[in-house]
Amino acid sequence: MRTQVGIIGAGPAGLLLSHLLHLRGIESVVLESRTREQIESTIRAGVLEQGTMDLLSESGVGARMKAEGALHHGFELAYEGKRRRIDLTGLTGHAITVYAQHEVIKDLVAARVEAGGALLFGVSETSIHGIDTAAPSIRFTHQGEPCELQCDFVIGCDGSQGVSRASIPAALRKDYERVYPFGWFGILCEGPP
Repeated sequence: MRTQVGIIGAGPAGLLLSHLLHLRGIESVVLESRTREQIESTIRAGVLEQGTMDLLSESGVGARMKAEGALHHGFELAYEGKRRRIDLTGLTGHAITVYAQHEVIKDLVAARVEAGGALLFGVSETSIHGIDTAAPSIRFTHQGEPCELQCDFVIGCDGSQGVSRASIPAALRKDYERVYPFGWFGILCEGPP
């Protein structure tokens, strides 16, 4: 197989990149180790900031997000028995939308399928070769058959534990990590104010 851009990982980053490349006439193939059903049903939170909302809308995949997402112009924090409103729109001029990550993935998969984009689910034994050459390739197994995808570019969108990061020689790779000293937990409920 041959493509301009080989993308490893069918999460939001890999799927959106594939869609944006398609809109500019650049072909790509997305490889994913999980099945379509798995990526579309894995429940994940989703708070989309204004830039993401705009990009999804401008690229033609934001209709369902606008129709089904919950637009928020701010939120309240309860502390020491008092409620304090954080006015996002007043402070930044922007809003957020609560729209789960798996719903974004469904929209992006549907767009790639509609455009005839190559999406291969259930691949295994993925490895990157020739990463430091002008002709990189991705080897993998799909439906029990060994395959090779020759590319102009290989993009790793498979997260920190995927094969992409490990394929870059440690001497050439710089890892950046930011650990936040807090966590958050939100509860959405319908109840009296």
